[in-house]
Amino acid sequence: MSDEITESSQTVAAGQLRAFIERIERLEEEKKTISDDIKEVFAEAKGNGFDTKAMRTIIRLRKKDQAEREEEEAMLDLYLSALGMI
Repeated sequence: MSDEITESSQTVAAGQLRAFIERIERLEEEKKTISDDIKEVFAEAKGNGFDTKAMRTIIRLRKKDQAEREEEEAMLDLYLSALGMI
């Protein structure tokens, strides 16, 4: 009986593992599709004369809250000043 329970548990664990792996694989494929879509939008923006590097910076900054942005800008200004760049 003990061997039967162990074998059954291993079968269940293997099934769960397979399900997790397959879900991750599907999500990775979706992530690749979304990444390709984002690249297309950037290419379209660039084709319309927009600076994609500036756009990426804006997107990165918009992910941060106001205080975090201000702290980053203050540190950047401090470093630029120390290097005589501003």
